[in-house]
Amino acid sequence: SSGINAEYGVLCHAIESYTALPYTERGPAPENPKFRPAYQGSNPLSDVWSRHACYITAKYFKRAVKDPEDYEARQNMHLASAMAGVGFGNAGVHLCHGLSYSISGLNREYRAENYPKEKKLIPHGLSVCITAPAVFAATADSSLDRHAEIAEILGGKPVRKEDAGKALPEVLREYLHDLDVPDGLGALGYSDEDIPNLVAGALPQKRVLCISPIDASAEPIAEIYAKSMKNY
Repeated sequence: SSGINAEYGVLCHAIESYTALPYTERGPAPENPKFRPAYQGSNPLSDVWSRHACYITAKYFKRAVKDPEDYEARQNMHLASAMAGVGFGNAGVHLCHGLSYSISGLNREYRAENYPKEKKLIPHGLSVCITAPAVFAATADSSLDRHAEIAEILGGKPVRKEDAGKALPEVLREYLHDLDVPDGLGALGYSDEDIPNLVAGALPQKRVLCISPIDASAEPIAEIYAKSMKNY
């Protein structure tokens, strides 16, 4: 539904900003401040907002989607959206968003539920969340503690730091599956043959890829797309 798509945007805003390249590692610094990038990378102020948005999402996300009349849940998801916005507005987002634009832009056939049927459309939130399990499996080693912390918040059970690379993708797959999100890029009409064009559309997204915590060149991006063809 449109609610699922919007709220997955909230979740990815929060997780991506919390796991982005730390602001202390972004560089090289431009000669003139006016050439600073739009986003600064993860930082202590943004971390507060992003982390708390995850706590609210863990409590209310499924409730808000499954019962449109649950106004307490919906109001809290609006609050989570605002908090995640404050977080990523400065820290930024990275791979889920960087890879999402070509997913939406190259759509040939997918028509989203609860949207006008005459339009072929992959909503932004769906295009972002569909690669999330593969993205955070790939980025986990860059900050095992942060990935484990988010997996623990969303999953509601302790996660060892060394298990973060499996735990966070598993929690995200559970959320996707429980809320009937389409099963990967394949369910949106893509195949492995489309990966070169998807990669070509992702690589120019320097605004967000510049704060990816891992290498964001063609090969690792192609691997994420390949692993996102089927999520369950």
